[in-house]
Amino acid sequence: MPRAPGKPNRAAVSTARSRRGDAPRYLPGMSPWMGVWRRNFLVWRKLAIASLFGNLADPMIYLFGLGFGLGMMVGEVDGTSYIAFLAAGTVGSSVMFSASFESMYSGFSRMHVQRTWEALMHTPLTLGDVVLGEVVWAASKAVLSGVAILLVASVLGYARIDSLPVVLPVILLAGLAFASLAMVTTALAPSYDFFMFYQTLVMTPMLLLSGVFFPLAQLPAAARHVTEWLPLAHAVALIRPAMLGRPIDLPWLHAGALAVYAVAGFAVALVLLRRRILR
Repeated sequence: MPRAPGKPNRAAVSTARSRRGDAPRYLPGMSPWMGVWRRNFLVWRKLAIASLFGNLADPMIYLFGLGFGLGMMVGEVDGTSYIAFLAAGTVGSSVMFSASFESMYSGFSRMHVQRTWEALMHTPLTLGDVVLGEVVWAASKAVLSGVAILLVASVLGYARIDSLPVVLPVILLAGLAFASLAMVTTALAPSYDFFMFYQTLVMTPMLLLSGVFFPLAQLPAAARHVTEWLPLAHAVALIRPAMLGRPIDLPWLHAGALAVYAVAGFAVALVLLRRRILR
C-alpha cells in the first residue's frame, strides 16, 4: 500500500534508528542539531539578500509610515518622540513575525512538502535534533531582522547603539519563544491555509495589545491583565527601555516569561511532532 505524501518511510526511519542503537530516544543532543542549523543556513545563503529585504520591508514601512505620519499628530509619547517609541516596538514585532513565519511556512515545507526532515532522520539525528535546529534557525533569522532595525534606528538617532549588548540576547530569547510557539502550529497544520488561523487569532491581537504602537497604560485594566501573559509584551518591555537608555523594570520577570514560553513551546511541539512523524 503506497504511503501518503509527506509521510516519512516508517520502516526506513526505524531501521536508521536501530542502526545507531537509540530507538527510544527522540530528544535533542548537545550539538547534533547544529548540523540542521547549518544546512538551513547554507540554503538560505543563496537567497540572503532577497530574504533580508522581505523580512525588513514590512517593519520598515510601519516604522517610517506610522512613525512620521502619526508622529506629526501624536508628538511625544512617554517623554520621547513617537518614532523613537515605535522603533523599539517594531524591533519586537519584527522578531515575532520573522521567527513565526520561518517556523510555520518554511518549517512546514521542509517537514511535509519537501520531506527534508525525513532525509535528516535517516542519519544519526533524532527528531529532537531536527526540531531544535529548526527553532534555533528561525530565532537566528529573527535576530538578523531585529538587529537590522535597531541599527537603522540608531543611525537615524531614534535609538542608542550602545543598547545592542542588552537588546541582542533579548531578541534571541524572544526569537526562540516565538519560533517554539509557531512550531506547535506547524505540528498541527494539515496545510498552509491552517497558518492563517494563527496569524489572525494570535499574532495580530498580540501585535495590537503588546505596546508596540501605544503605551500599555492606555489600555483598560482588564486588557492590561491580558497583556501580562503575552510574550511580545515581555519582549517590548525589555527592548524599549534599553533602546531609549532607560532602566528596565523587572528584567528577570520578563526574561523568565520568555524562557518559559520557549521551553514549553518546544516541549509541546516535540510531543506533537513525535505523534505525527514517528507514530
